[in-house]
Amino acid sequence: MKGIVLVMDGMGDRPLKEFDNQTPLQAANTPNMDEMAKNGITGIMDSIAPGIIPGSDTAHLSILGYDPYEVYTGRGPFEAAGVGVDVIPGDIAFRCNFSTADENGIVTDRRAGRIREGTHEIVEVLNTMVLEDYPDIKIIFKESTGHRAVLVLRGEGLSDKVSDADPKVEGNKPKEVIPLDDSVEAKKTADILNKLVVKSYEMIKDHPVNLERIENNEPPANIIIPRGAGEVPVVEALNDKYEVNSACIAETGLIMGIGRFAGMDIIEMEDLTGRIDTNLENFGNTIVDQVKNADHDFFLINIDGADEAGHDGQAVEKRDFIEKVDRVVMSELKKLEDVYIFLTADHSTPISVLNHSGDPVPVIITGPEVRVDDVCEYSEVAVAKGGLCRIRGADVMNIMMDLMNYAHKFGA
Repeated sequence: MKGIVLVMDGMGDRPLKEFDNQTPLQAANTPNMDEMAKNGITGIMDSIAPGIIPGSDTAHLSILGYDPYEVYTGRGPFEAAGVGVDVIPGDIAFRCNFSTADENGIVTDRRAGRIREGTHEIVEVLNTMVLEDYPDIKIIFKESTGHRAVLVLRGEGLSDKVSDADPKVEGNKPKEVIPLDDSVEAKKTADILNKLVVKSYEMIKDHPVNLERIENNEPPANIIIPRGAGEVPVVEALNDKYEVNSACIAETGLIMGIGRFAGMDIIEMEDLTGRIDTNLENFGNTIVDQVKNADHDFFLINIDGADEAGHDGQAVEKRDFIEKVDRVVMSELKKLEDVYIFLTADHSTPISVLNHSGDPVPVIITGPEVRVDDVCEYSEVAVAKGGLCRIRGADVMNIMMDLMNYAHKFGA
């Protein structure tokens, strides 16, 4: 038997007045998900634990059966691996934003207008960076999707015990990176990062890509803001942990990076943006083709657009994206035979919060011999009455392996 865990990133939400006190998922027209709920077993899930606000990284680690409190060192290493940087033990990796700063160093747009093109050319310049005080430290940049990038520091005497430079909101300068312990290594790394942020602005503020953006009245990507420091972790391969042949299908470098660290095969696709304009047709076709024709028996799939809409406060766009996923992707997946599908979100990203929250997320499991409950609608409220009741992310793989007949008996 084959199994799919499909994560609609950030799909969960809270009731909104513009939707008559419904969530975007409740307000969405989702006949295919509703049919899956009617033919499956449902419930709600805390990705880590009730009330704990998960990141997409820690949530996915938990869903894959890893204890995030043990293996999570920071988001950076996963982002770096996801975009193809060969990180090695001792490397310190960061996720970054291409951001916009004015001549006074004030960040005016944390995402540089959600830049889509030209970041590769900007990175080519950044990768020539050498800091005068630290010539022995190798600095590696790599662009990811949209405004995202990664940074890897390689050399002796580094530490991941440093704070973020991200000011979190526009109108402030990048935060001064400070050491989080008293070690020489942390102090050195913090100093490197503070110098690197300043140097990035000097190097790329007049880059041709940015001059063209300014001419077109678009925010230039003229400064790099690092965050999410992490030392490269050691992670047990998922295939060894559960005796499966696994693959990951995702849009963002973060999730692909988690898949790579877990030893999963990465199925690459084109025309994906990680936003509501992503190529969902490609998603649906790729999933069906892989499930029917590839040798893999377990798939982790992540679709990201609802999360971006939640962060941007776009209620209608979030609802409409959920409807499009239902229409384009779920209409095809529900036709698959002899496949278990676990449909959920990694976390909630409420429109009213503009960020993640600790609200539980909705779950459906469909497939052969699933104990069908009485729920006929897929929403945060409806599935709370389902037969799965309330589970945690750490339960997902155990449930899936049991259904797929990969589990082993505990005890005599």
